[in-house]
Amino acid sequence: MMVKSVPTFDELVRPLSSLPIHERAILKHAYDFALEAHAGQKRASGEAYVIHCIEVARILIELELDTAVVAAGLLHDIVEDTPISLDDLQNEFGEEIAMLVSGVTKLDQITDATNASSDHQYANREAEFLRKTLLAMNDDIRVILVKLADRLHNMRTLGHLPHDRQIRMARETMEIFAPLASRLGIWQLKWELEDLAFRYLEPDRYRLIARLVDERRADRDFYVAQIVDTVTDILAQHGIQAEVSGRSKHIYSIWQKMENKRLPIEQIFDVRAIRVITTDIFMCYQALAVIHQTWRPIAGAFDDYIAAPKDNFYQSLHTAVLLPDGKTLEVQIRTPDMHTHAEYGVAAHWRYKGSSEQPDEAFEQRIKHLRELMEVGRNVDDAVEFLDAMRTDVFQDRVYAFTPRGDIVDLPIGSTPIDFAYHIHTDIGHRCRGAKVYGRLVPLHYTLQVGDRVEILTAKRGGPSRDWLNSGLGYVKTKRAAAKIRQWFRRLDRDKMILLGREVLERELKRLGVEKMSHDRVAELMGYDRTDEFLAQLGFSDITPQQVATRILEMERTSEQEDVLQTLARPLPETTRPRDEVRIQGAGGLMTSLARCCNPAQGDDIIGYITRGRGVTIHRTDCHNIHHLNPERLIAVEWGSAREETRYHVPVTIEAYDREGLTRDIATVIADARINMREVNISTKNHIAYCHVIMEVESAAQLADILSRIARLPNVMDVRRITH
Repeated sequence: MMVKSVPTFDELVRPLSSLPIHERAILKHAYDFALEAHAGQKRASGEAYVIHCIEVARILIELELDTAVVAAGLLHDIVEDTPISLDDLQNEFGEEIAMLVSGVTKLDQITDATNASSDHQYANREAEFLRKTLLAMNDDIRVILVKLADRLHNMRTLGHLPHDRQIRMARETMEIFAPLASRLGIWQLKWELEDLAFRYLEPDRYRLIARLVDERRADRDFYVAQIVDTVTDILAQHGIQAEVSGRSKHIYSIWQKMENKRLPIEQIFDVRAIRVITTDIFMCYQALAVIHQTWRPIAGAFDDYIAAPKDNFYQSLHTAVLLPDGKTLEVQIRTPDMHTHAEYGVAAHWRYKGSSEQPDEAFEQRIKHLRELMEVGRNVDDAVEFLDAMRTDVFQDRVYAFTPRGDIVDLPIGSTPIDFAYHIHTDIGHRCRGAKVYGRLVPLHYTLQVGDRVEILTAKRGGPSRDWLNSGLGYVKTKRAAAKIRQWFRRLDRDKMILLGREVLERELKRLGVEKMSHDRVAELMGYDRTDEFLAQLGFSDITPQQVATRILEMERTSEQEDVLQTLARPLPETTRPRDEVRIQGAGGLMTSLARCCNPAQGDDIIGYITRGRGVTIHRTDCHNIHHLNPERLIAVEWGSAREETRYHVPVTIEAYDREGLTRDIATVIADARINMREVNISTKNHIAYCHVIMEVESAAQLADILSRIARLPNVMDVRRITH
C-alpha cells in the first residue's frame, strides 16, 4: 500500500491567493508547529499523523473560514496527543487560537488507555467529550466547525479502524454530527457525513445504490442536461435571468426517499432534479409561476421556505411537476445569497465578512437560536443524559407550528401542546390546562402536525400535573419541558413531596391490585435503602408511576413477597398451561392451571398446589388462600419460557363518569393494543359506569401498558387489576 506524503504548506494554502501576508505567516507558523509536534506519530493507515491535521485545515479553507479557525484545525490534536499544553499554545499563537483548540480537546486527557478498556467506559468518555464540545459552541460557534471538519476527515479514513469502532463512529456521526451540520445549515458537510456513515451502517444498501447511481449516470446526465436547456429557454422567454443546473441526489438521501415514500429504487431514479438560481426574491416567484404554467404541479409537493424559513434559516422554493413523459421533475428556486447560505450555513458569515465591521443580523439570529436550543443541556450534569436530550430536542426531525399571532415555534417531531407551551414560556407551560388547534379543542397529548396553529389555554395560577411526566401517557416529548416540570416540583417542600409520593404510590398499588404491598418493599424493588428517599423521588417525579408499575409486575421470581392478599382459590379450567410455561421442581408432565382467585400472570411470583385430580393449581405467592391450604401439598414452581401465543386472563375494573361512546372508546383502546376481551360486564349507578373486563394479556408489561392507555381516556376516574 502506497503511503501518502505530507502535503506542503504551499499546497495547503494555494486556494488562499489573496490572504494577507501577516495571516499567511500565522498559518505557516501553525503548519510548522504541528509538523514538529506530531513528528514520528502515525495513524492507523500508516500515514504521518500530521496529514490528518492538514486535511482538517483544508476542509476549513474550503468553507472559507477565517485564519484563526484554519490555524486551530492544524493544531487541534496537539494538546491531546503531544506534551504541549494549552498555555504553550497561548504563548505561541494567542488567546483566540488557544481557546478554539481547547474547545475540541478531549477534557485535559480525562482518561488513560486503561479507562477506555470497556465499551461502557469508552461511551461515557466520548459522551463527556461531546458534551464539552457542544457546550463550547455557546462561547464560539467556530469550535464546532473545527470539530465537524475533524469528524469529516476521520469518516473519510474510517476504513483503517477495527469494525466495532467503525460502527460506533458511524452511528455517532449519523445521530449527532450530520444533524448538527444540518442545524448549522452546512449542506456541504451534512450530505458527506450522512453518506459516509450510511456506508458503514448499511454497507449492502450503500453498495447497491452506489452501483445503480454509477450505472445510470450517463443517461441521467443526458436527460437532466436537456431539461436544464429547456427550463433556461422558457425562463428567458419570460424575461427571467437564471442559472439552471442539475441537482445531484446523494446516496443517503436516495435511501431516505425510498424509505419515507416507500418507493422502489427504480422510481427514485426516475425523479429528475434541478436548481434555479435567479436574481432576487421577486424573480424566484416569477420563475415558480412560469414553471407551474409550463408543467402540471404535483399536489402537496410545494413548500415555500422563503416566506417561512426552516429552523436552520434555510430559504428556497421547492416544487415538483409532471413532465410530458410522465416522469417527475423536482425544482428548487432561490437567490444567490440563499444558495450560499444553503450550502455553507453559518460558515457563510465568514465568507461575506471581509473587512466589513457591520453586524451580521442573520448570523446573530442563527447563533441566538442555537444557544436557545442548547439551553436544555446546560443543567444536565450526566453526559449520556445530555446527549440523549440533544438527540431528542435538537437533532431530531422538526415540526413547525404557529402561535395565534403567526410566530413559528420549532419543536421535535412528536411534540405536544405541553411542549409547545413550555417552548413559549415556562410559566405558560406550568399554567397550561388545555389547547386548541385551529380553534378546535385537542387533548394535551395530541401530536402536533406541521403548520398547526396552536392556542394554549391557561389557568390564572397553579402548576403542572405529575401525570405529564408519565412517559406512558404521552403528554411530554421534549427533555426541555420535562426538565422544567421537574424543576417546578423540586421547588416544593421535600416533606410535601414525600406525602405526595406516598399518595401516588398508594394509588398505583391500588390500580395494580396489590394495595397491601409495603412501601418498604416497593422502595427495595426500586433500589432504594430508605423509603422516604424513594417516596420523595416519586413525589419529585424523578421516578414515574409507570416505572414503579413495571418493576412490581416484572419482579424476579426470587424476590420475597412481604404482604398477602385475601382471596379464595378457584382454578381456571379453560387455561391449561403448556408444559414449558410453568416448571415444577422435581416433577414433569403434570397438568397445570391458573388459580382464578389471584389470576397470576407471567412475571408474578408463583407457587403450586397439588390438587386431587386437577393437577397443579398455580397461585401468586401473595394469595391469601395459601394460608388455608395444606402446606405439605405446596410445591415450588416457576415460569418457563413463554410462548408467543400464551395469554393470561386478567380481570380489570374501570370506573368512569358515564358518557356516550365510553364503552366504544374502551373497546377501541384494548383492540388497538391487540388484546382480546374474554368477558365484559357494564353497570351504571348515579351516572358512574363500572366496567368489568377480563383481558387476555401476554405479559405483565403489556398489562401495565394497557392500564395506562385506558387511564388516559376522557372521564375515566380509576382503572385497576382485580386480584380477588
